[in-house]
Amino acid sequence: MKITPHRLSDLANLLDASYKGNDDHLITGLNEVHLVEAGDLMFVDHPKYYEKALQSAATTILINKEVDCPTGKALIFSDDPFRDYNKLVRHFHPISHSLQLISSTARVGEGSFLYPNVYLGNHVTVGKNCVLMPGVVVHDHCVIGDNVTIHANAVIGSDAFYYKRRNDKHDKMISCGRVVIQDDVEIGSCTSIDRGVSGDTLIGRGTKIDNQVHIGHDVSIGSMCILAAGVGVAGAVKIGNAVTLWGQVGVASAVEIGDGAIVQGQSGVTKSIEGGKVYFGTPIEDARIRMRELAALRLLPDFIDAARTSSK
Repeated sequence: MKITPHRLSDLANLLDASYKGNDDHLITGLNEVHLVEAGDLMFVDHPKYYEKALQSAATTILINKEVDCPTGKALIFSDDPFRDYNKLVRHFHPISHSLQLISSTARVGEGSFLYPNVYLGNHVTVGKNCVLMPGVVVHDHCVIGDNVTIHANAVIGSDAFYYKRRNDKHDKMISCGRVVIQDDVEIGSCTSIDRGVSGDTLIGRGTKIDNQVHIGHDVSIGSMCILAAGVGVAGAVKIGNAVTLWGQVGVASAVEIGDGAIVQGQSGVTKSIEGGKVYFGTPIEDARIRMRELAALRLLPDFIDAARTSSK
C-alpha cells in the first residue's frame, strides 16, 4: 500500500517507539516481504526472518529486536511489530463503510450491466461492457477491467485469511490491498477472491475461473489460465500464463507454477513446478511418472502372493 511520504520520526512518534536512522528518512509505503520495494516499511517479529527482512528491498523495518541498522535503511523498535503494523495500516487506511448497493464513489464503465443486488464498495472501478450477475459483491478499491463477466454470488475482495496466534486468541492482519481483474476474464458463481494483505491479488487477461473456486490473498494469476470448479489457491502463489488447474486442485502457499503447466484433478501442488508439463497426484509429480507408479502398485498384490507361494 502506497502512502503519502512520512518522515521516520513522525511514524515512530505515532507508535511511541524508538528508532535508528535519519529523522528525515522517508516512508512511502507499507508492504510484506515478498512485495516490498524501496521506500516501503515492513514488519518482522520472528528471529527466523530477521535477516531476510533486513536484507530485503524494504528501507524501513519494524522489528522487535535491537540490531544494527543496515546502510541506507531505518529501524523502528517495537515490542509487538504485528500490532503496530496493523496500527499503521488503520491510520493510513481507515475503515469506511458504504450502506448503498452501489457506492457513490464507485465507477462503472459504458455498456456494463449490473443485475439486481450487486454490491459495489467504495472506490470500486468496473470497466466497459462488463456483466455482474445477481448477488455479486465487489469490496472497496477493487478494479475490474473491460469485458469481464462475474456470475452470481461471487465475492471479490474479501479479507485475507491471515492471523497471528496469541495465547488466547488469533489476531487478524488488517487487509489494505486490492483485487485487480484484467480484461476478458470470466469468474464463476460462488467463487471468492481475497484482496492482498497490502498489495494486489491479480487475475490476468483472458483467464477463466469456474464456480466455487477460492483464490487467496496476494495471488498472481497470469493470462489465459483455466481454473476448474473446486480449485483452492493459498496466499502469495504465483501462477504463470496459460496454466490449467483441473477440478479440486489444491495449491499450497507461496509456490510458483510455470507457464503452460497442466495440473490434473484432485492433485496437491505442494511445491513449485516447472511450466510446460502435465502433473498429477499428492504430492505433485510428473503425470507420466505418477501413472507408472500407480500401474506398478496394482501389480503389488500379485508379487506378494508369488513371494508367499515360493516360500512354502
